[in-house]
Amino acid sequence: MSTRGEESGRDRLPLRMPDLHEAFLAPQGTRERIGLEVEAGVLDETTGLAAPYAGPHGMAALLHQVLREWGGSPQWAGDVLTGVHLPDGTKLTLEHGGQLEYSSPPADDLVTLVTAMRVAMEDLAALAQQHGLAIVPGGNLPFNRVDTATWVPTARGGVMRTYFAGLGPQGEGAPHIMRLSTSTQTTLDHLSEDDLASKLRVQVAASPVVAALLVNSPLYAGRLDGVLSHRCRDWLRMDPGRVGSPGPALRTPLTARALTDWALSMPMIYRHGPGGYRLAGPQTFADHLRDGFDDGTAPHWEDWLSHLDQIYTTVRVRRTLETRAPDGPPYPYIPAVPALWTGLTYHAPSRAAAWELLRHYTPEESNAAQQALPTAGLATRLGGDGVRDLARQLLGLARAGLRARIRSGLEQPEALAFLEPLDEILDTDETFAEQTARRWRTTYRHDPARYIAAHRIPPAT
Repeated sequence: MSTRGEESGRDRLPLRMPDLHEAFLAPQGTRERIGLEVEAGVLDETTGLAAPYAGPHGMAALLHQVLREWGGSPQWAGDVLTGVHLPDGTKLTLEHGGQLEYSSPPADDLVTLVTAMRVAMEDLAALAQQHGLAIVPGGNLPFNRVDTATWVPTARGGVMRTYFAGLGPQGEGAPHIMRLSTSTQTTLDHLSEDDLASKLRVQVAASPVVAALLVNSPLYAGRLDGVLSHRCRDWLRMDPGRVGSPGPALRTPLTARALTDWALSMPMIYRHGPGGYRLAGPQTFADHLRDGFDDGTAPHWEDWLSHLDQIYTTVRVRRTLETRAPDGPPYPYIPAVPALWTGLTYHAPSRAAAWELLRHYTPEESNAAQQALPTAGLATRLGGDGVRDLARQLLGLARAGLRARIRSGLEQPEALAFLEPLDEILDTDETFAEQTARRWRTTYRHDPARYIAAHRIPPAT
């Protein structure tokens, strides 16, 4: 699993068109490992409102405490502390609205991955509790309105807000995504250009099914309005040209050059230079490559990598594959997400069978399912077929993939249990969102404190 740091030696080299596709090719020696990102709200234990960035019990104070007690190196955006890189490779960073993101070091197997995540998140929950805060994963901040969550005061965030505001109605979901959304993402490796094509097409084709299965953001500002995934709904209103499915993913042939041409055709939002962050659009990256930026400079390798980071598709394609479609589950069930994607992706027969199951659905049908799933959940239709039945078949293929990896010594037997919460959803026909909505009306009695007590990460003792 490669990192951006490997590119530091060529960051400022001029770009040549034939070189661009290298950003999509795995470095020599890559092996199949698993990465996990868990985004969570850091919420007041009583009100459920998100912690502000500043103040004695804000997110900056929590990060400073991590640095004092755990060590590591700070991540700064100018003079704004935005994260901590821990000695073991773990990264703790802030999203634009102060949501906390845990990023794992790459692991060779699921049990190792999940164990490390639980230790880190529960230790962090213990620090947060000292500030009267609870760490709550899921699909969004459930008790804030978009105008009540605070911004992390970075220059990049301000430039992005300006860009999305300029899109009018097509960008109106951006403040919700930047300020309120959370998710659980899995990063997986590809080993060659053919392997990239094989894995990416399955992940993209499966994404609306997985997202419908895992809807989990039914509350907005403490209210239910019939939406099962506010997060997925808001993504539909965040610059449609750079979200949804990667354009070439379901085409044949799928090559690094096709991905390069697709990314070149998109406008660049921002670039970072000696004067800080500034808007780069509305020109496409191909325009910048041909004409240079408006300050007279030419794009460099780091500009290209930054541009790829500004594409927010359901699978983010670089030298790794980052699956981004579903909401984050409740904390006990987070392992289901990497287990599902690993079983489908890293076992060639399961991957081939999944593609045979999904290959006949058109990009238009996939997009229609993405439009429907925020309110329909498991009742979503993909083409003429029900997502519920497709999810059950994909779950069976993922389980077969994990069993094969266990037989090969690549996974520990305990990994199979990670998929069981998804069986329960399909057996009961009740998604995490619908469970939460039911409990909000009954067990929690519309009380944020009860919600927090049930959904928080348990602090380490």
